[in-house]
Amino acid sequence: MASLDRETNNINAWIAKTAEELAGMEQTRFGERIDRPGLKEQIAKLLLLIRSAMYPNVFGRKTYDVKFLPTLISQYLQQAVVMLYDMLGALMGEGQDIDGIIRAFVAEIPQITETLKTDIRAAYEGDPAARTEEEIMLSYPAFEAISIYRIAHSLHCLQVPLLPRMMTEYAHQITGIDIHPGATIGRYFFIDHGTGVVIGETCTIGDHVKLYQGVTLGAKSFELDENGNPVKGIKRHPDIGSHVVIYSGATILGGSTKIGDHAVIGGNVWLTHSVESGMTVYYTGRETAFSNQEEKNGIAED
Repeated sequence: MASLDRETNNINAWIAKTAEELAGMEQTRFGERIDRPGLKEQIAKLLLLIRSAMYPNVFGRKTYDVKFLPTLISQYLQQAVVMLYDMLGALMGEGQDIDGIIRAFVAEIPQITETLKTDIRAAYEGDPAARTEEEIMLSYPAFEAISIYRIAHSLHCLQVPLLPRMMTEYAHQITGIDIHPGATIGRYFFIDHGTGVVIGETCTIGDHVKLYQGVTLGAKSFELDENGNPVKGIKRHPDIGSHVVIYSGATILGGSTKIGDHAVIGGNVWLTHSVESGMTVYYTGRETAFSNQEEKNGIAED
């Protein structure tokens, strides 16, 4: 018994020593600046509340009578606003216009919902396997990722720190689709299948664009500062025009790379330079080849 007590005391001493070391590291990293325990779990709950207000029949947890729908939506929004006040208070501190940010974000939620309506329509019209719009909202990873991205992008544009990136990384975790909240994406956007898609921070995408799985819209290289670290805040990712289709496995890199309207980029193509409007680009097995618009209909994917 005495031996067991000594062993327990030794274990507790080791634990106490490790706890002291970790506590010191925590203060070194963050000091008293921010209170963030549980933030990752709160992000998931916040997104559920916001999307429940946007789509109570899809994400909501309660059945409802239509005449009480505004009241139910108000409840979801009120809970989301309380969470946002708490999160932004911890992240942004005093002297920031948190009230103005939250008011602007809540006012934009109807417009986000309208834009997502176009994304749902693009998915329905672009996927022959889609039977109903409800099926898209309930089962398609693309809708999960794009709806979260559009919420996060709104907060990003309002200069909210950290939360937008955490939102899109949550979507990345559950769908395999990685969209930076800083990317600018037009209406009627659809990602078919979705797994492995990467869209970088400074990428712009026009209207009526369709991507397939494994597409990367990334940076070709990073400009370095005098200390050898990547320079932040510069254009690094491509611009994609409107009515563009990019097939699976295609990689398009570089801040000066522009894909023109009505272009088609075939599967497994590697691009680091611009493509004119109406061009079809495809991989022949030995090299990347180009053709005019008339040949684009020869590319198809289930």
